[in-house]
Amino acid sequence: MFVTIIGPSAVIAAIGYASIRALGRNPSAAGKILQAMIIALVFAEAIAVIALLILFQLFGRG
Repeated sequence: MFVTIIGPSAVIAAIGYASIRALGRNPSAAGKILQAMIIALVFAEAIAVIALLILFQLFGRG
């Protein structure tokens, strides 16, 4: 279960780091950077949720 949390957390950290660097280089593109960042965060969270659902299906007792 730990692996399904660490992967998306690293992706979210990388997205945040890249967006802050991009804003530092080009502050006038804040809208486009924010939109791309939110889309990437949604995909990262979706991967985490799907991984947890698969984990619960594989190892859940029902």
